Amino acid sequence: MSTAVYTHADCRAHDMGRGHPECPERLDAILDHLRAQGLDMALAFEDAPLALPEQIDRAHAAAYRGEITEFMRAIAADEDPGAHRGVDADTSANRGTLNAAYRAAGAAVAATDAVLAGRYANAFCAVRPPGHHATHDQAMGFCFFNNVAVAARHALDVHGLERVAVIDFDVHHGNGTEDIVAGDDRILMLSFFQHPLYPYSGDVPKGPNMLNLPMAPYTRGPAVRDAIREHWLPRLEAFSPQMIFISAGFDAHRDDDLGQMGLVEADYAWITEQLLDVAERHGQGRIVSCLEGGYHLGALARSVAAHLRVLAGVA
Repeated sequence: MSTAVYTHADCRAHDMGRGHPECPERLDAILDHLRAQGLDMALAFEDAPLALPEQIDRAHAAAYRGEITEFMRAIAADEDPGAHRGVDADTSANRGTLNAAYRAAGAAVAATDAVLAGRYANAFCAVRPPGHHATHDQAMGFCFFNNVAVAARHALDVHGLERVAVIDFDVHHGNGTEDIVAGDDRILMLSFFQHPLYPYSGDVPKGPNMLNLPMAPYTRGPAVRDAIREHWLPRLEAFSPQMIFISAGFDAHRDDDLGQMGLVEADYAWITEQLLDVAERHGQGRIVSCLEGGYHLGALARSVAAHLRVLAGVA
């Protein structure tokens, strides 16, 4: 079995305006680097389908899904091709957002189906908009639908898994995922993030099924690795997840200006190795990873490649 990359051209059509860090060029940088490194030859590329409403509703309030869909649909119908409408100070939608958001969630669901069916060993969703700040009933922080939470609930509610882990290594706390999964003892959520930093949460977890590791600004890889060894790995061993979902944000990289942490590509490879080892012992190696942050294009592309090399077993 191989590693799949789920993506779609529609995800590039979502644009929040000139100079916005969460830009279409992020996907270009990733895919161009994979080709330049020859890594694309070791991967299977799949088009992301559109998520179904009932799939999104497993993580979001149906009323919210309907409202944000109508909001995006109205912009898609706008005669002005440059029209944007904001949902908060740094999150807006344009004509391409509707399909992009549904493709991003659909990629996570389709990847989950394919991995559980044994078509692929694991999968990475190179999609945008990201998802981990989207709460049960609110869009925020560049996010509309919580792609990882949608996929995790799909694995539990549709495929009948009993235990899944959600790992979030974005530099920003995944407040939306925490809001959705808090108290669901079928899901173990583990995260590290810079604190204090947007969205200024996570120092006190919302439920007993999560372990948050707030990190001071300028924390580097060795300290993160020590924290993962001490806190994450024993909790994962005790939980024995049947599948792992990753909110893969690469903005804790030392070159990324949206945070002040000091990770490098080797750190992302090491983290992936630890998670893959757990997945192989407890979950038949099953991992679905979804792109979250990462805004320095070069660091993002290199870090995704390091992540994928481990998932695909490519030296």
